[in-house]
Amino acid sequence: MALPLLKYAPTTQNSRVKAFRVGSDEDPKANSIDKALDREDQNFVIEAAYRQIFFHAFKVDRDRTLESQLRDGQITVRDFIRSLCLSDTFTRSFYNLNSNYKVVRHLVEKLLGRPTHGKSEEIAWSAVLMTQGVKGVVDAILDSQEYLENFGYDTVPYHRNRVVGSRDLGETPFNITSPRYDAYHRGILGFPQIVFTGSARTLPERSRQRRGGFPEDYLPWVRSLPALRTPAAAAGGVGGNYLAKVPYRSVGR
Repeated sequence: MALPLLKYAPTTQNSRVKAFRVGSDEDPKANSIDKALDREDQNFVIEAAYRQIFFHAFKVDRDRTLESQLRDGQITVRDFIRSLCLSDTFTRSFYNLNSNYKVVRHLVEKLLGRPTHGKSEEIAWSAVLMTQGVKGVVDAILDSQEYLENFGYDTVPYHRNRVVGSRDLGETPFNITSPRYDAYHRGILGFPQIVFTGSARTLPERSRQRRGGFPEDYLPWVRSLPALRTPAAAAGGVGGNYLAKVPYRSVGR
């Protein structure tokens, strides 16, 4: 039996307040198919849709039939997004490898462009996922009033970066707050990895010439000092009872 969506409340009052600031380069860029004037613009919208749902746009994961239908106007961007969320790629590479909580958190973030309202919203959508499957959750989100008001039928969902009140910075992108792999799997895979793509620079020959003042020049003289020729100094003072020489105050005094 399908359960209705449980009620949940926003975790902050700011979620009810619209952004109030002058536009800048930090504002999210909306990709809409109705504004695509040529094939290059259409490809840019399609690439944005793949990256929004799959984190990437690999050639092997592309669906040429869906792309052709979108270019010809047979389906909307909303239908294209729905097909990506119900595709074998999403099921095999994300749904089968994560818990229900992370799946619904990913769908809310990617489709509604905002983080979930705490654990209560995750539990509410997890109940829908448990009873209706991925298709039920995707259809409910894409048919919701929140999705239609923000993205409509022809705009690719994006991270709604919001700055309200005295906040100088927007919210952290979802690919950082909710990466594809958790910390456990990132440790197994050896992430994060530092990849150096530049060219190694070697020091010039003149930098190897000593001009005096180097500590290495005084090491032979330091080792010849009398204090360093004693057995205790040679052993590094290891084994000395330093605690016996530390003054202390007994309780009885």
